[in-house]
Amino acid sequence: MLLNILMLVIGFIILIKGADLFVDGASGVAGNFKVSKMLIGLTIVAFGTSAPELAVSVKSLLVGSGDIVLGNVIGSNILNILLILGVSSLFHSLNVKNNTVKKELPITLMITMAFSVLLLDNFFDKSMVNSFTRGDGIILLLFFGVFMYYLIKMARSRSDSSEEEKYPTMRKSILITIIGLLGIVLGSHFAVEGATGLAKAMGISERIISLTIIALGTSLPELVTSVTATRKGEYDIAIGNVVGSNIFNIGIVIGLPIAIMGGIGEINFSYIDLITMIISSFLLFIFSFNNRKISKKEGIIFLIIFILYYSYVVFA
Repeated sequence: MLLNILMLVIGFIILIKGADLFVDGASGVAGNFKVSKMLIGLTIVAFGTSAPELAVSVKSLLVGSGDIVLGNVIGSNILNILLILGVSSLFHSLNVKNNTVKKELPITLMITMAFSVLLLDNFFDKSMVNSFTRGDGIILLLFFGVFMYYLIKMARSRSDSSEEEKYPTMRKSILITIIGLLGIVLGSHFAVEGATGLAKAMGISERIISLTIIALGTSLPELVTSVTATRKGEYDIAIGNVVGSNIFNIGIVIGLPIAIMGGIGEINFSYIDLITMIISSFLLFIFSFNNRKISKKEGIIFLIIFILYYSYVVFA
């Protein structure tokens, strides 16, 4: 028990410092490349902070724990919006660019809906059990391919307007980004191992562990990175981190391993999990569409839904 607590504390310390370096490095890379910080947030930052989810997914599939794979992705995507953007908006309203509202958020909503539909075999045919096949994984990869095509077009056509800012050299920015990412991955590993150990010692079920402890643990990089970015005024990185992470989680964290390693047989999940994930994505789009920002009041709404959902998960 004491060792698990120690791992948890050390993990948080490494994670926080790693996220601080990661945001600075990613911002420097964007400045040197003269590309949009939103693009950096959607790619380097989002994919980097989703590394723990991918590691957990592969490890869980190898040991036959399909429920952990699904619970981790669903829980992480819910947490990314409700908790991470909710907490970040308490520090400052998050300005959302027109392109994000018109293109990136609809892509997020589209891949979230596709993922949910692919899980609902029994809902559409009562004679079937809910499963996730290799074909389903390939479909998600195709959706992710559309997202990557969009990113390539963005990289070719858009540049950052803040060209007058001074940044560290490209070599130094990349080095800082790598060191920060290593800190994020290492810190989240210690935090997840410590938290999971504590949960098992307390006799908490695997479903609750995957939706709460593991999902929160693997989302710690996104949480710390987005809050840090918000406090530094890098709102594009904060928003791009969450949007890109949610798309990456569905397309790569679950789609890629299942497409390669095979599907999951009978799976267990609650419809409330999928409904909450869809509602979260829909609210993110609506809030952003209305006034092109996520205000403190809207962040509080996210946090209230977060509390209600996890109260249900833990106590129902």
